[in-house]
Amino acid sequence: MHHEFSFLFHPLNALLVMLLGQPSESWRKAMGLEEIPNAWLPDNVVMALLIVVVVAVMLFLARRRYSVERPSVLQQILELLLSALRNLADDVIGHGHGKPFVPMIASLAFFIFLSNIFGLVFFLQPPTASPSTTFALSITAFLFYNIVGIAKLGPIKYAAHFVGPVWWLFPLMIPLEIISHLARVLSLALRLFGNIFGEHTATGIFMALVPFVVPWPMMGLGILGATIQTFIFIMLTAVYISGAVAQEH
Repeated sequence: MHHEFSFLFHPLNALLVMLLGQPSESWRKAMGLEEIPNAWLPDNVVMALLIVVVVAVMLFLARRRYSVERPSVLQQILELLLSALRNLADDVIGHGHGKPFVPMIASLAFFIFLSNIFGLVFFLQPPTASPSTTFALSITAFLFYNIVGIAKLGPIKYAAHFVGPVWWLFPLMIPLEIISHLARVLSLALRLFGNIFGEHTATGIFMALVPFVVPWPMMGLGILGATIQTFIFIMLTAVYISGAVAQEH
C-alpha cells in the first residue's frame, strides 16, 4: 500500500529510534503504524509538532521585535488577525464577554490554517487531512466549551441547558441535547477532514498529471478553502462557547 510522507517523517522517526529504541508492537498499533516497524510517530503528528514549532518561533520573533513606533510587517499582520478574532469573539459570544476566549480561538485558528496550508507545499502533508487530527481538534473544542460553561455557571445551572424550555419535557430533551452535543464533535471533525482531504487529493492528482500551470487554480482554491474551513471551525466553536455561557449574561 502506497503512503505519502512529509520530508520530516523518516528523519524524525529515525532520531526517535536512536534515542528510544524500536517501538513496541502495541505502540505502533495504537499509532496506526502496524506496517511501518521503525516509526514512533505518524506523519500527521510530525506535521502537527512542526506547526507548533513554527507558531512558537513566529510569536517569539514578533514579541522580540515588538515596537509601538515602528511595528514590523509580522507584528502588523498579527495585530490585524488578533483584532479580527477579538471582534469575532465579541460579536458571537457577546460584547465584553468574548475577550477571555480569544486565546483559545486564536490558537485553533493559527493551527488549523497552517495545517490546511501545508497541503499546498509538496514536501509537507496537511495534518487536517487525517481524521485523527480533526477529531483531536473537535474533542478539544467540545471539552473546552463544556468546561467553560460549568466553570462560569456552575454544574446545576449548566445542566439546566439540557432540560429544555419547560421542565416536564426533560425526559425527552436530555437525551436529545446529549446527542446534539456529541454530534458537534462528529460534525466539526468530519467537515474539516473531508474538505481538506478532498482538496489535497485533487491538487495532488492535477499536479501529477500536469505539473505546470493547470494546478495553480487548484492551489488558489486550496488557499481559499483553507481560510474558509478555518473560519467555519472557529466560528462554530465561538457559537458553542456562547451557548455554554449564555445564562451568565
